[in-house]
Amino acid sequence: MDDDATDRHENASKALAERARIARETCPYLTAKQAAFHLGIAAATLKRLRLQGRGPLGRMHGGSWRYHIDDLDAWSAARKSGEGA
Repeated sequence: MDDDATDRHENASKALAERARIARETCPYLTAKQAAFHLGIAAATLKRLRLQGRGPLGRMHGGSWRYHIDDLDAWSAARKSGEGA
C-alpha cells in the first residue's frame, strides 16, 4: 500500500472509530444497513449470516433488526486471524 492509500485507510479507520464512540454515547443500536457498514460487509451478507445463525447477535426492535455496536465489535474480534488482523 502506498503512503496516500495508507493515510486514507488510517483516516477512514479513525472516522469509523469516532462514529462508533458517538453511537455508544447516543444510541448504540444500529440498523442492519449501519451495522453492515460498520463491519465493512454488504447488508445482504449480514442478512445471510443472520439467517444462517453465523452473524452477530441481533435484536428485533419495532419490526426491524438492530445490532448493538458492542456485539458487532465482539463478533468481529472473534473472527480475527493472523498476525496483522
